[in-house]
This record gives sequence, structure tokens and C-alpha cells, in this order.
Amino acid sequence: MILDQLYTKCLAEATYYITSGKEAAIVDPLRETEPYLERLKNDGATLKYIFLTHFHADFVSGHVDLALKTGARIVLGPNATAAYEFHQAKDGEIFTLGDLKIKALHTPGHTMESTCYLLFTEKGEQHAIFTGDTLFIGDVGRPDLAVKSDLTTADLAGYLYESLRNKIMPLDDHIIVYPAHGAGSACGKNMSSETYDTLGSQKKLNYALDSKLSKTEFVNMTTEGLAEPPQYFPLNVAMNKAVNSTIDSILGSGTTALSPLEFQNLASQEDVLILDVRTPNDYAKGSVKNAWFIGLDGTFAPWVGALIEDIHQKIILIAPEGREAEAVTRMARVGYDNTLGYLSGGMAAWERAGFPVEKTGNISAQEFVDGIQLGEIKNPLDVRKTPEYDTKHIEDIALLPLDDIHKKLSSLQPQSTYHVHCAGGYRSMIFSSIAKSKGYLNMVNVEGGFGAIKKTNLKSLNLVSTSTIDL
Repeated sequence: MILDQLYTKCLAEATYYITSGKEAAIVDPLRETEPYLERLKNDGATLKYIFLTHFHADFVSGHVDLALKTGARIVLGPNATAAYEFHQAKDGEIFTLGDLKIKALHTPGHTMESTCYLLFTEKGEQHAIFTGDTLFIGDVGRPDLAVKSDLTTADLAGYLYESLRNKIMPLDDHIIVYPAHGAGSACGKNMSSETYDTLGSQKKLNYALDSKLSKTEFVNMTTEGLAEPPQYFPLNVAMNKAVNSTIDSILGSGTTALSPLEFQNLASQEDVLILDVRTPNDYAKGSVKNAWFIGLDGTFAPWVGALIEDIHQKIILIAPEGREAEAVTRMARVGYDNTLGYLSGGMAAWERAGFPVEKTGNISAQEFVDGIQLGEIKNPLDVRKTPEYDTKHIEDIALLPLDDIHKKLSSLQPQSTYHVHCAGGYRSMIFSSIAKSKGYLNMVNVEGGFGAIKKTNLKSLNLVSTSTIDL
């Protein structure tokens, strides 16, 4: 038996690859198919099953593409409906994979079709369970994402409580829990940085598996303090129930090399977004007017999903040389399939063609601190998340989280200059780029963000932990 966890850190997402003999199964695949096809070829294995623990709610799966290319059967849990052919597993149904057995355990709660898959060894012993978003390491899936007219968040939390107690907790303590997500995913509140653990350990450490917890207490704990889910979550759910563009066609369009003139012609169209996915420093040194920055070397896809409000948005790319396909693939993972191409030759070709270059202010953390102390910086702005700000921030600095930029940007003055920092300089450059594209032209990014600020000579500046103040 081969059992591999394929963990994609930038998405905090886990896919599982299992083989026995010459038969293979994949649990919760990502959008792209080529890595799985290559792995199957190298192992000389035939893909028999593609198990989906649920409709993900947070990313688009490539299960339909993968099934078409391999002939594998898609398996979903009870209650699932979709526009493509699949096998609807019954609770307790057994699937054979080589010498292994895989048992479907219907575990409604996070969503009503949520199903875990229990893996048995060749000897028939319980070995591992793929829990999707039913059970994370240190947490459980949030129960507010599949609310319907006849199902409240509390109803779903109640289902989740019963699923955990009746289906998961009675299993052997030694089995390994393999969840669909880890720390950083918006599908839970307090996930561990560990990506797997034994069930016995989780019974001791995970609050949701505390045997003394009443159903009412569980419902209260899992329904309180939930942040608003990213806007693309329900859109990804719909895509996972549908037949979408193939990843090959998406890559074919998205990796079209555009000359500077072709790029300019598209950039001038109102319905096309220019997305610069290089580094913050590269963007600051020069980009195309109105280009948004969301760098590949960060939590790229989640920020694309959170900030580009139209999932069908036409996008053209300014990308690091050789990473164009990576950018297109990572956007497709969250459903942004409409990339039209990239600037061939990058900004160097753009400049050679005589097109204007737009620069963004970028100062060091010490210059930022000195500027505040001298009274030269009038509008310092913190764009981290509220919990980060509440933990520690510069006294009297205003907060406008990047997540809220589309709702609250109008609270700023278009003619004023804002010096913007986040934790490390990534989110603040995103913030600055979007603000500039909307007419707030005097944005200055603080390199290194709050991490660098804390290492400066703060002198009279105080770092405090207080409640949010108004802009």
C-alpha cells in the first residue's frame, strides 16, 4: 500500500493518493490533473476511484476532468446532487482497492453530503480516515456554509455533533486522521499547523471531541465567532456540482503570449483586469497603470478569490518569466478560469515598446517610524486582520483590513497620502495597488511591514493592544 498526503501549503489543502497493487484512488483532488496522471503513469497504476468528501466549499476540484481522462469513478456521499455522472455512496458502503477496503461514513454537519472514508489495511485493520471538513486537527469544519431555508447553522452544528460522536469517535484510537485542510483555511476557526494526527490524540486535544461536551455546548462553541466566509466559497460549490471548462483549455488561453501592443489593447478594455503576480518590490519599481498586485509568492489564490469579486473576470497577467502556467493554474483552483494571456517579455518588453511605467512608493520600516515621529507621515494605515491588530499595533494608527477594502476604501481621502503596512509587506502592496487603481493615487508601502517595524528604533512610538479605533 502507498498512502501519500499531497499538501498544498498556500491553500492549506490536502489531497490523498492511495494505491494497492495496480489500483489507485485519489481523495479530494485539486483542479489540475497532470501531476496525478504523471504519478499514476510512474506507478503503473489505474485510477479506480475519485472520492470527494464534500463539495469543498473553498476550492474547485478537478474530479470531472480527471474522471474523463482516466475512466475513474467519482464517488460522492448521500444527499449529493451534481450535473455529471457519479456514484452516490451509501452510508457504510465498502469499496475495494487492490487488497484494501475503503468504507464510506456519512457524516453530515459541515455540509449535508459530507462523507468520511475509512481505510482498512490488507489485514482488515482500521488504518486511516479521510475526514474532509468534518474533523480537522484541533478543530472541526464550520457549520454555517451550507445553511438553507430549512437548515440553520445551529441545525448543521447539531448534525456535526452527532456525526462525530456516532461515526468518528467510536473508531480505533490508533487510526490516522487525514483532514482536507490545515491552519490558514477559512473552513475552521482554530486549526493546528499539524496536517495529521491519530484519532486517540485528537480525542485528548481537540475540543470538539471532548466526551464531556454536551450537544448544546458544542453547538454554541462551533457557531460563535465565525468570520464572514470569502465571497468565492459558494461559487466554488456551484462549480464543483457542475461541468466546467477543462484545465487544458484554461491553460491554453491563460498562457497565450501577448506582445506589448496586444497587452495594451486588452488592458484598455474596461472589462479586463491587469494582474501583476511578481514580487512587491518588482511591482513597486514599475508596473502597468491600474494593475493589481497579488504576488505568487504568498497566499495567492485565496487573495485572488477574496478580492476579485467577479469569478468570471477577464484577466491578463504580468508574471515572472516561466511561472505563467503556475499563475493560471493557481487561479483556476479557485474558479478564476478566464485568463486571456500574459505580457510576453515582461516589463522590460513593455518599456522597450515605449509604454508608460507606473511606480509605487515604497519606504523602509525605519523611514516609516521616523516619518511618524517627525510628523511628516499624517495617515499611517494598518491593513492586517482585526485579530492581528488587536494583538499588537502602533498606538493611534488606523485599521482598514485588506479583506474590507472594497467596502471601506471610500472612507479614505483620494487626495491624501497614506503609508500602508501589514505584517510583512505583501498585503499592504495588494492594498496599495487596488487603491491606486480606484483613484487613491498617493499610496506608499512599508517594506517588511509590522515585523520590520518592531525591529526599528521606535523611540516615542508605542506598541499597544487595544480595541479598534475609527478611521
